[in-house]
Amino acid sequence: MMESRPGLMLAVTAVIMCFYISSTAGFNLAVISIDLGSEYTKIALVKPGVPMEIVLNEESSRKTASIVAMRDGERHYGQAAVNTGVRFPKKAFWYLMHIVGLKYEDPQVELYRKRFPYYTLIKDENRGTVLFQLEDESVFSPEELIAMQLEKAKSYAETFADQPIKDCVITVPVYFSQSQRKAILQAADMVDLNILQLLSDNAAVALNYGVFRRKNFNSTMQYYMFYDMGATSTTATVVGYQMVKMKEGTRVETNPQLVIKGVGYDRNLGGLEVTLRLRDHLAKAFTKTKKTKLNVYENPRAMGKLFKEAERLKKVLSANNDHMAQVEGLLDNEDFRVKVTRAELEGLTEDLMERVTKPIEEALKTSQVTLPEITEIILFGGGTRTPKVQTILTKFLGRQELGKSINSDEAAALGAVYQAAHLGKGFKVKMFGIKEGTIFPISVEFAKQTATQEDSDVKPKTVKRTLFARMNPFPQKKVMTFNKHTKDFSFNVTYTDLSFLSEEETKSIAGPVLTTYTVSGVDTAYDKHAKDTESKGVKAHFRLDESGILHMDKAEVVFERQGPAEEESTWSKIGSTLGGLFGSSSDKEAKIEESDPGAEVPAEEEEDSKKEKAEENEEEKKEAEKEEGKEEEKTKSTDKSEEKKEEKKSTGDDKTAKLNETENANATKAEEDKKANKTTIIKVDLTSDFSSYEIPQLSKDQLKDSRKKLADLTAKDKEKKLLEKAKNDLEAFIFDMGDRLSQPLYEKCSTETEREEYSKTLSESSDWMYEQDDDAKKEIYTDKLRELKKMTRDLEMRVTEMKERPEALNALEAMLNHSIYFLKTVQNLSQIEEPIFTEVEVTTLGKLINDTIDWKNDTVKEQKKMLDTEKPKLLVQDIGMKIQALDREVKYLINKAKNFRPKPKSKPKKNATSSANDTDTNETVSDDQTTSEKPSDTDSDSKESETQDDDDTTTTTTPGTEDELPPPPTEDTKTEEEDILQLGDGDDTTTTTEKTTDSTTRDNKHDAGDL
Repeated sequence: MMESRPGLMLAVTAVIMCFYISSTAGFNLAVISIDLGSEYTKIALVKPGVPMEIVLNEESSRKTASIVAMRDGERHYGQAAVNTGVRFPKKAFWYLMHIVGLKYEDPQVELYRKRFPYYTLIKDENRGTVLFQLEDESVFSPEELIAMQLEKAKSYAETFADQPIKDCVITVPVYFSQSQRKAILQAADMVDLNILQLLSDNAAVALNYGVFRRKNFNSTMQYYMFYDMGATSTTATVVGYQMVKMKEGTRVETNPQLVIKGVGYDRNLGGLEVTLRLRDHLAKAFTKTKKTKLNVYENPRAMGKLFKEAERLKKVLSANNDHMAQVEGLLDNEDFRVKVTRAELEGLTEDLMERVTKPIEEALKTSQVTLPEITEIILFGGGTRTPKVQTILTKFLGRQELGKSINSDEAAALGAVYQAAHLGKGFKVKMFGIKEGTIFPISVEFAKQTATQEDSDVKPKTVKRTLFARMNPFPQKKVMTFNKHTKDFSFNVTYTDLSFLSEEETKSIAGPVLTTYTVSGVDTAYDKHAKDTESKGVKAHFRLDESGILHMDKAEVVFERQGPAEEESTWSKIGSTLGGLFGSSSDKEAKIEESDPGAEVPAEEEEDSKKEKAEENEEEKKEAEKEEGKEEEKTKSTDKSEEKKEEKKSTGDDKTAKLNETENANATKAEEDKKANKTTIIKVDLTSDFSSYEIPQLSKDQLKDSRKKLADLTAKDKEKKLLEKAKNDLEAFIFDMGDRLSQPLYEKCSTETEREEYSKTLSESSDWMYEQDDDAKKEIYTDKLRELKKMTRDLEMRVTEMKERPEALNALEAMLNHSIYFLKTVQNLSQIEEPIFTEVEVTTLGKLINDTIDWKNDTVKEQKKMLDTEKPKLLVQDIGMKIQALDREVKYLINKAKNFRPKPKSKPKKNATSSANDTDTNETVSDDQTTSEKPSDTDSDSKESETQDDDDTTTTTTPGTEDELPPPPTEDTKTEEEDILQLGDGDDTTTTTEKTTDSTTRDNKHDAGDL
C-alpha cells in the first residue's frame, strides 16, 4: 500500500495540472492588437472561430477617438469624450502620443502647449516629465491617461470576445525613442496588459499588405514604399519582401520576410496642423465680424467649437471646392457662418505642402534604393486623401496612379493582430518574418586602458564603437569584446551620428548618453586565470528585442587554455554532483565549456580583434587537419590489423592477443594526444551595474500608486454605471406602469380605487427619485423598485391570467381530444390474443381523462361566476399541470407499444429415436402448425383445441428452422413485464417499480409546453 502511494500522488498531481492548464490556457486564447493612434484607436481581435476581426466600441463604431475626459468624477471615452472636449476643453485629453516619454523642456512639449493653451501642464520634479493638472488639483501623467485608453480598449475587446483578454500587440510610431517605448510598456503594465511586442505602425501595415500576397514574393527581394500621412506625423518607408529559409522548431521552412530598408519621417506634418490652421482662420473671420467685444481666442469653449467645425470642414473640402462653415452660439450667443474654399485651405497650408516629399527622399537615401526599383507605392493615412497631397506625390514620383489597395484605417491593426496570433500560444499561423530597422544608431563609448595608465596623468583616449548602426535589422543580438581591459571599467551606451535629423528633432531625442554600465570583477578573474590561459577579452552581450528596446543581458571574461583540463579532486567531484542535484551548475564562478567556433559574433571593429580572430581561425583549421590526419592514420592501422587478423587467424590465440595489445596501446596514445591538444574555454560571469540617463521610469512604488489610482477610478466608474442602471430601471417602471394602467386590459382587471392608488404612488415615487442627491447609493433605487413591483404584483397576475387563459384552455381541449382518440385505439388493441397494454393501464388512462374533463368543467363554471378584479380560481399553471399529466400518460403507453415484442412459442424437444422418414413428416406437420399459430379472431374453444393439439403433437425441426425462431422467454423477462406497473389506490396517478433502466418506464416526465 505504501509503495503505490507515490504513484497515486503523481497521478493526482497530473490530473490537477491538466485541469489547471485547460482552465487557464485552454479557454482564454484570444489575443488583440491596439493601433494606438494620435487621433483614433483601432482594436483587432483573433480568437477561436473569429479570425482577424475589428472590435466595435459602444457606439458600434470600428474606431474610437483617442481621448479621455474627466468631468464630475466620471470618465468618458470615445464620442462622449469628444463632446465633453468641445464644451469643456480643459477636461478632455487627447493627442497624448505626441508628448509621452518626453521631458518637460522638450520642443515637442512646447509645441503641444502652444497648440492647446488651455491645458495646465506642470513638471514632474522626480522624473522631469509632463503632468496634467486638473481643476481639483489632481494630476495625471501621460502614461496614466494612455493606460486609461488601453484599459477601455481591453474592455471593448473582452465584451466583443466574451472572454478575458490579456495578451496584445500595440503599434507605436516608428520614430519613438527608447524612453517613449518604455513609457508605453509601463502604461500597459498599469492595466495588467501583457505586451507581446511593440510593433512599429509602418511594419504593421507592411505585414498586413504582405500576408495576403504571399504568392507574389520569391527569392529575389522586391521593394515597396508605404507613405503614411496621419494626424500628427508623416512617414515614408521602403520595405523589401523576400522568401527566406527560417527555422520552425526542428524544421527549416521557406517563408516570406519583410525587411524595413529605409525610413523618412516628419514628426509634425499631419492632419492636426491643417485643422489648427483652419481653426485659426475661422477665428480670424469671426473676429472681423465684430459681433461681440469678447476675444474668441481667449475663450476655450469657443475655440473648441471652432476646432470641431474645422475638422469637419477639412474633410468636406477634400471632396468639394467650397463649403459653408457654421457654428451656432459660438460666443455671446452669436452664430457664426462663413464660406471657405479649397483654394483658401491650400493657401493656408502652402508651406506644409513643401514638406510632403521630404520623407520620401530620406527613405530612398537611407535604403539606397532608387525609385525605378520600387514595385508599388501604397498610400494610407487620412492626410493622403487630400487632393493637393495626391497631386504633389504623383508629380514627384512620376507615376500616374498610386496604390490605394489597403484599408488605411484598419491596416495597422490587422497586421499587428496577425503578429499577435503568431506570438500567442493558442494559434498556428503561417510564418511571416519581420525585421524592423534601427532609426537612431546606438554606439558604445569607453576609455582605452593601457599598461602605463595608472602612472600617467594623461587622460585616457576615448574609443567609440558602433553597436547598432542606422537601419540595422532587429530583433538582433550582438556581443562586444573589450580586448585590452584587464581591470574593472565603465562604458556608455549612447545615440550616435544623428546628423540626418534636424536641430529641433535632435533635441527631442534623449540626451547623448543613454546608460552607463560599470563592469566589476575583471581584475579578480585575471588574477585567477591569466597565468596559465590566454585572455580572449571581456564580452558584453547586447540584445535589441522585438519591441526595439536595448538590453545588456550579461558581461563575462573569456579565457582559452590548450592542453588537458584540470583534474578535479574527489571532494570537488562530490560537491559538483550534489550541486547538480540541489542547484544549478551556473552558480560556479568559472564556466568551462567545449570550444565552439562561430558561437558568438564580436561587434567591436578594432584591428587587433580582427587579427586575433584570423589567427584563431587558422589555428582551428590546423587543429582540425591534425585531427583528421590522426583519424586517417588510426583508420589505416585498424584496416591493416583487420587484414592481418584474417590472414593469420589460424596461427593461434597468442598472436591474436599480442595484436590486440598493440592496438589498445595505439588507441590509448592517440587519445592522450587528443587530450593534450584539447582547447577548453573558461567563462567567468562579471557583475554589471547601470545608471540610466534617459527619462527615469516609474519606480515600483510609483507604479503601485498609479495602479491603485486607476483601479479606484475603474471601481468608481463601475459603481456609477450600476447607479445609472438602477435609476433607469426605476424610471422605466414608473412610466411604463403609469401608461399600462390606462390600457383596457388593466382597467378591466382593477377597480377605479386601485388605479387611483397606484397612480398616486407612482407619481410620488417619481418625485422622490428626482429629489435624491447625485451621489446617492444604488440600493435605495433598487429597494424602491422592489416595493413598487410588490404593490402591483396582484394586478399583474390577474392581467396575465386573463391574457393567457383562453390559449391554455384551447391547449387542454386539444390534449383531451388526442387522449380520448388514443384511448379508443388502446381499448381495441386490448382485445387481441396477446394484448400490449394491461387492463390497469387502460383503466388508469380512462380515469385520468374523465377526472380532467370534470375538473375543467367545474373550474370554468366557478371562474365565470367570479369578477375580473378578484383572484382567479382557474389558473394557467393548473391547466398546464393537467396537460402535462395527460401527455405523460399517453407518451408512456406509446413508448411501451414501440418497444413491445410478442412472446415467442416454446420450442418442442427433439425426438432422438425417430427415423429419417419420421423426421421429414414431423417437419411438414411443424410447418402447418406454425402457420396456424398466427393471431386470429377465432373463439376461445378453437384456441383451446389448438393448444391441446399442440401439446399432443411431437415435432422436430432442422437447424435452419431453429435459427429463424426467436429465443424462448426467460423467467426474468416475464417477471419484468408483469411487475412493470402497479396501480395505486385512491390516486389518479400510477406508481412504477423499475427493475431495469429501460427508457419506457412510466417515471419519464414529458413537458406539455410552456403556457
